[in-house]
Amino acid sequence: MTAPREPEPRDLLRGKTAVITAAAGTGIGSATARRMVREGARVVLSDAHERRLEATRAELADLPGAQVRAVPCDVTDGEQVEALFDAATEEFGRFDVLVNNAGLGGTAPIQDMTDQQWERVLDVTLNGTFRCTRAAIRRFRDQGGGGAVVNNASVVGWRAQAGQAHYAAAKAGVMALTRCAAVDAAEFGVRVNAVAPSLVLHDNLAKVTSPQLLSELESAEAFGRSAQPWEVATVVVFLASDHASYLTGEVISASSQHP
Repeated sequence: MTAPREPEPRDLLRGKTAVITAAAGTGIGSATARRMVREGARVVLSDAHERRLEATRAELADLPGAQVRAVPCDVTDGEQVEALFDAATEEFGRFDVLVNNAGLGGTAPIQDMTDQQWERVLDVTLNGTFRCTRAAIRRFRDQGGGGAVVNNASVVGWRAQAGQAHYAAAKAGVMALTRCAAVDAAEFGVRVNAVAPSLVLHDNLAKVTSPQLLSELESAEAFGRSAQPWEVATVVVFLASDHASYLTGEVISASSQHP
């Protein structure tokens, strides 16, 4: 089954400023940035890969009405995280949405996994999400309240997959962090939710995955295909928008498989 056409934008984020981590390249982060620009948001792109980040910024800047800034940031570095949010506030006066998209994977059976492999995946995927969420909620509070955080989780946070103990543990942690942060941030009118994709096809995945494995994974999906990055991005936009005003602490499965 082929993917449907991407729906036309509806100005769901008009007047809002969004910060998106790991937004360079061709995956969910850059698709989310593009969709948010098309939905009227001012967007602060962030990524640890400066060259790809600037290329993404330049591409998005060509969209009609785009207001885009790029700020390099390694989410494992607390000072860089703080500087990212300072830059967003200085550029646009305030910000309204954080999308925690930064994550790191890898494959290793647990009996062969090194401490370094485990710690690196957890530090980027879980600890990075914590650092950015903490910084965002503090600033939402100091701005007078309101705002939304959308975390990128994964269906492997619910179900087992060989060689993915570190990634699955990190994404399950992101889900738990989402629920607890939602409770802590509610007094400031801040919503915290997550999206949990399954198989999302993009250039980077295609480079590191054999065609045979991709075919096997796609055949397990109910629609017989992987998701396109924009299909996850539209869910992120909904969670960031005022249409989700009474939704917090939830993990939405953007997947054609049940957990």
